[in-house]
Amino acid sequence: MLSLHTAFDVQLELKDFIKQRRKQQKLSVEALAECSGVPYSTIRKFENTGNISLRQFLMLLESVGSLNDIHNLTKPSNQEPTSIEEVLRNL
Repeated sequence: MLSLHTAFDVQLELKDFIKQRRKQQKLSVEALAECSGVPYSTIRKFENTGNISLRQFLMLLESVGSLNDIHNLTKPSNQEPTSIEEVLRNL
Protein backbone atom coordinates (compact mmCIF):
# COMPACT_ATOMS: atom_id res chain seq x y z
CA MET A 1 0.00 0.00 0.00
CA LEU A 2 1.34 3.43 -0.92
CA SER A 3 1.99 5.79 1.99
CA LEU A 4 3.06 9.39 1.99
CA HIS A 5 4.47 9.01 5.51
CA THR A 6 7.85 7.61 6.37
CA ALA A 7 8.66 5.64 9.50
CA PHE A 8 10.66 8.64 10.70
CA ASP A 9 7.68 10.97 10.19
CA VAL A 10 5.45 8.73 12.27
CA GLN A 11 8.17 8.35 14.92
CA LEU A 12 8.29 12.13 15.37
CA GLU A 13 4.49 12.35 15.45
CA LEU A 14 4.36 9.70 18.19
CA LYS A 15 7.01 11.61 20.16
CA ASP A 16 4.95 14.79 19.87
CA PHE A 17 1.76 12.93 20.82
CA ILE A 18 3.24 11.53 24.04
CA LYS A 19 4.73 14.89 24.99
CA GLN A 20 1.45 16.68 24.27
CA ARG A 21 -0.56 14.16 26.32
CA ARG A 22 1.92 14.46 29.19
CA LYS A 23 1.51 18.23 29.21
CA GLN A 24 -2.30 18.06 28.86
CA GLN A 25 -2.37 15.86 31.95
CA LYS A 26 -0.05 18.33 33.68
CA LEU A 27 2.56 15.64 34.28
CA SER A 28 6.19 16.58 34.67
CA VAL A 29 8.79 14.31 33.13
CA GLU A 30 9.62 13.17 36.66
CA ALA A 31 5.97 12.28 37.36
CA LEU A 32 5.66 10.40 34.07
CA ALA A 33 8.85 8.51 34.85
CA GLU A 34 7.48 7.51 38.23
CA CYS A 35 4.08 6.35 37.02
CA SER A 36 5.35 4.64 33.85
CA GLY A 37 8.49 2.99 35.14
CA VAL A 38 10.48 4.50 32.26
CA PRO A 39 13.62 6.29 33.48
CA TYR A 40 13.61 10.09 33.46
CA SER A 41 16.66 10.22 31.17
CA THR A 42 14.99 7.91 28.66
CA ILE A 43 11.86 10.10 28.54
CA ARG A 44 14.00 13.23 28.07
CA LYS A 45 15.91 11.55 25.24
CA PHE A 46 12.65 10.37 23.66
CA GLU A 47 11.12 13.85 23.79
CA ASN A 48 14.21 15.27 22.11
CA THR A 49 14.99 12.61 19.52
CA GLY A 50 12.00 10.29 19.24
CA ASN A 51 14.22 7.27 19.97
CA ILE A 52 12.95 4.74 22.51
CA SER A 53 12.41 1.00 22.75
CA LEU A 54 9.00 -0.31 21.77
CA ARG A 55 8.37 -1.65 25.27
CA GLN A 56 9.19 1.69 26.89
CA PHE A 57 7.06 3.52 24.34
CA LEU A 58 4.12 1.26 25.21
CA MET A 59 4.72 1.91 28.92
CA LEU A 60 4.55 5.67 28.28
CA LEU A 61 1.48 5.28 26.13
CA GLU A 62 -0.21 3.25 28.85
CA SER A 63 0.58 5.97 31.39
CA VAL A 64 -1.03 8.71 29.33
CA GLY A 65 -4.08 6.57 28.67
CA SER A 66 -3.97 5.47 25.03
CA LEU A 67 -2.72 1.88 25.02
CA ASN A 68 -6.07 0.55 23.77
CA ASP A 69 -5.66 2.46 20.51
CA ILE A 70 -2.45 0.55 19.76
CA HIS A 71 -3.94 -2.72 20.94
CA ASN A 72 -6.81 -2.27 18.47
CA LEU A 73 -4.29 -2.20 15.62
CA THR A 74 -3.60 -5.87 16.30
CA LYS A 75 -7.23 -6.82 15.68
CA PRO A 76 -8.25 -7.99 12.21
CA SER A 77 -9.67 -5.16 10.19
CA ASN A 78 -12.48 -5.29 7.69
CA GLN A 79 -11.29 -6.58 4.37
CA GLU A 80 -10.83 -4.04 1.66
CA PRO A 81 -13.35 -4.13 -1.17
CA THR A 82 -12.33 -6.15 -4.19
CA SER A 83 -14.68 -4.53 -6.69
CA ILE A 84 -16.33 -1.20 -7.39
CA GLU A 85 -19.67 -2.81 -6.56
CA GLU A 86 -18.47 -3.55 -3.04
CA VAL A 87 -17.28 0.01 -2.64
CA LEU A 88 -20.62 1.41 -3.75
CA ARG A 89 -22.52 -1.02 -1.49
CA ASN A 90 -20.63 0.19 1.56
CA LEU A 91 -21.29 3.90 1.02
